Amino acid sequence: MFILTINGRETEGAYSVINDEGEHILYLFQEEDDAVRYAMMLEDDGYPEMHVIEIEDEVMVKTCEMHGYQYTVITPDDIVIPPNTEHDFI
Repeated sequence: MFILTINGRETEGAYSVINDEGEHILYLFQEEDDAVRYAMMLEDDGYPEMHVIEIEDEVMVKTCEMHGYQYTVITPDDIVIPPNTEHDFI
């Protein structure tokens, strides 16, 4: 799986979106190409340069569950575009 961070600030958190209830949802991309495309869309929307990082699937899911982080797995069949609302890093 792959997550997004701001290039040069990888230790400060991973990209997430904020849902209607104000909760952070971490995007976990199954395919690197999908993560790269999403990062390019963010950059086109004015975000700083993004960095795609490969992560261990089970470790990341377990970490999210251990710390109570919400997450969603983006599969190759999913179509996601950056929301017009807030996004953040957790």
